[in-house]
Amino acid sequence: MSAIGQHVHCRGALALFMVLTPPAYTESDSGHIQLSCWSGTGENMSTPPRLVLSARTLPRITASTLLENKRLGRPITALTAYDYPTARLVDEAGIDLLLVGDSLAMTVLGYDTTLPVTLDEMLHHARAVARAARRCLLVADMPYGTYHVSLEQATENALRFIKEAGMAAVKIEGGIEQAPLVKKLTRAEVPVVGHIGLTPQSLHRMGGYRVQGKTPEAIHQLLRDAEALEAAGAIAIVLEGIPRELAARITSALTIPTIGIGAGPDCDGQILVFHDLFNLTFSQHPRFVRPQADAATLFRDGLVRYRDEVVSRSFPSDAESYHLPPELNHEPALTLIK
Repeated sequence: MSAIGQHVHCRGALALFMVLTPPAYTESDSGHIQLSCWSGTGENMSTPPRLVLSARTLPRITASTLLENKRLGRPITALTAYDYPTARLVDEAGIDLLLVGDSLAMTVLGYDTTLPVTLDEMLHHARAVARAARRCLLVADMPYGTYHVSLEQATENALRFIKEAGMAAVKIEGGIEQAPLVKKLTRAEVPVVGHIGLTPQSLHRMGGYRVQGKTPEAIHQLLRDAEALEAAGAIAIVLEGIPRELAARITSALTIPTIGIGAGPDCDGQILVFHDLFNLTFSQHPRFVRPQADAATLFRDGLVRYRDEVVSRSFPSDAESYHLPPELNHEPALTLIK
């Protein structure tokens, strides 16, 4: 353990363990509410504990990191996040790339597709994510309609994600037709992640969410798309909803990393939607999702318990209440207060 790990301030301990061990609030002699750190056993951590350094203390992931991971054959991990709590959890878990996806239109805002989400809504969520993440490479989806009118409009909108929202890159959907935009954004110092295959913003043209690249013509086109995006300067490409064999072929043909979602295990990395991973979509998850926990049941059970405890008046208890000092806790004093 380094000296840093041995001398973590109480606040630093809270930053590492707030999810598993919530902070406690106490009232000082002066009446101010104070935040205290507690160990897993419920003991006040007045002495800094010995801590294993969080992933958040490691160097920031960059585009160069992803490229080096591909060169070394080291898988790239990626997830979506849309707010401070989930972004913090993703970052602390050591995930490499965090995508503020336009999927938030469906998972957070309740739309049926990704198309309605606006630029301002995406920026709002991206800013919250940036305040949480310290290590992940931060990437934001450019929503539908924000890069389709002109190169100038697209550049202005992309720059807002970098300047106003603290993102390190933007993601755009489309293949060879987007190569001029990727080139222009790269020249404007905006790193770009490409996205080909099943592109959700194209669902009307595709006739729904259908696996792509299943004919010789489609296979050839996706290979051309990937090569064009790399040549234009993309730092990585998301491959969504394509056959495993095609994803493997694209991955081997490119120098830049591929990140798969529903594209098999041969990509350089994998990405999933946070809410799919933890059963928070209220729908059947796709074949390519392997849920890691049932957060919906966890939250629902906790909400029901809270409701029942309030209704039965078992919450809050006396121990969970603040009290008057002894000298004021008698009838004459209370009468004066009135």
